[in-house]
Amino acid sequence: MFQPLLEAGLRQTMQRLVRPMLSNAVPLKLQRQLIRQAYRSSVPPRSARFVRDDLGDVPVVRTTATATPSGTILYLHGGGYIIGSASTHRGITGHLAKLSGCEVITPDYRLAPEHPFPAALDDAESVYLALISQGLSANSLALAGDSAGGGLSIALAMKLRDHKHPLPSSITCFSPWVDLSQGALYQPEREPVLQESWTANAARMYAGDTPLTTPLVSPVYGQLDNLPPLLIQVGSEEILLNDATRLADIAKRDGVATRLEIYNNLWHVFQVHCGQLDRATEAVQVAADHVRAHLAS
Repeated sequence: MFQPLLEAGLRQTMQRLVRPMLSNAVPLKLQRQLIRQAYRSSVPPRSARFVRDDLGDVPVVRTTATATPSGTILYLHGGGYIIGSASTHRGITGHLAKLSGCEVITPDYRLAPEHPFPAALDDAESVYLALISQGLSANSLALAGDSAGGGLSIALAMKLRDHKHPLPSSITCFSPWVDLSQGALYQPEREPVLQESWTANAARMYAGDTPLTTPLVSPVYGQLDNLPPLLIQVGSEEILLNDATRLADIAKRDGVATRLEIYNNLWHVFQVHCGQLDRATEAVQVAADHVRAHLAS
């Protein structure tokens, strides 16, 4: 009985508090401040430890929840490429570290509009290659990300493949944003988090002078062949549902081992409620299992 009430309460919180923040009527500087406060409700497990570091000249946060991590996850945070940080996502990365037994590394990649495409992608690549140069095997490294970070994880894998770099063992995407042209947005009966006008504005700020259908901006317009096994999770109550299903279809078309999970009656990146909402915890456990299944033994 408690969980349905909690789910309803969290949905109302997203609808009444978070969604109004993500509005073009709110100055971007204020959006960034407000979203930092909103993410305080996403609480990491007590066992999680956070250490700041620098990899490839990019600031990162290293997250561990076990004494001897069994692998590494490079986690790319969401926020439409214009808000969010490694700090805002400590809840989800902390739980992912605990459930996977891995170290989670979250870059503070540069944000638009101050730093448009390809700044975020370049930063993500720099961190990945720094890990490889330090001797980390690509087979022991996984990619993951939410929303814009989910799209960025796919774009990073595509760029690594095209430049003949070793690919990660797997990719996990929570509510990935993979079509910034927004040509096929889903129209749910209710959308507790995102506003189409806000994501459209964020897309323009991120892409700058680059066409929105450029594959490294919007991966659904690219070729995904030879990418590692892919897990996609999405809620049924979000405008990015079609992004997730299209990504899965294209990945399968191109021969990528792909698993798509649609969580009925849940919203954009509901996994941030891991540790509180049972269905969110179960979803992150599935993601952790996906990561572990493909790590080098």
